[in-house]
Amino acid sequence: MYETTYHRATSVADAAAKIAGSEDGKILSGGMTLLPTMKQRLAAPSDLVDVTHVADLKGIAETGGALRIGAATTHAEVAGSQSVRRLAPGLAELAGHIGDPHVRHRGTIGGSIANNDPAADYPSAMLALGATIVTDKRRLAAEEFFTGLFETALEEGEIVTAVEIPACAACAYAKYPNPASRYAMAGVFVARTEGGVRVAVTGAGSNGVFRHEGLEQALSQSFTPEAAASVTTDADDLISDIHGSADYRANLIAVMAKRAVTKLAG
Repeated sequence: MYETTYHRATSVADAAAKIAGSEDGKILSGGMTLLPTMKQRLAAPSDLVDVTHVADLKGIAETGGALRIGAATTHAEVAGSQSVRRLAPGLAELAGHIGDPHVRHRGTIGGSIANNDPAADYPSAMLALGATIVTDKRRLAAEEFFTGLFETALEEGEIVTAVEIPACAACAYAKYPNPASRYAMAGVFVARTEGGVRVAVTGAGSNGVFRHEGLEQALSQSFTPEAAASVTTDADDLISDIHGSADYRANLIAVMAKRAVTKLAG
């Protein structure tokens, strides 16, 4: 690991100032992605600004029937929250199956979405639930926030502070995890709202997380496991690697969509 300077931020403003004053500073939250990449010498930030002790970035609150989750809230806290289980049960289920207990008690929702790993779970929930990503500078709809593989609309030095999620009691998530890493080889989040059915897929897209229009249309007409299983996905736009071919992932999407809908239909 390269030499770096560690800072513990006391507030969001303090974190922003420390990042702005560094040559190549990075925000450190759970460190689930940043620290391994530093150990592999794939990243060498001049400064690490730790935001895990900033009170304004932690906690889960209900606001007008919606959820507001601080960016430094851990996966375990999301999974165990009674508010999340009641207002967005699929999100609680998703958080409860990220990695292993060590990862869930250290990794954070803000860090996950800011990194936008193509196999991360949270981005699919943010898209399907119509979440708003709140930063220290602005508010972004999830569809504006996720821009590509490991890419987001975040500007240099901009910090994710919270996510706001409309209540959706009828939502579910199903994924096929890589046996070693527990990352999603294909994960499908299904949300049934007053505005219609929204479906987002993670772990499979060559350009990262995406809305699946074919599944949305089919499930809008017939919200059944059979309808989900009947939809095919173009393998040309999917990841193919040592863990599974694009065709394999296309099949996984249909299977995971059927499982998610089965949870809701049942």
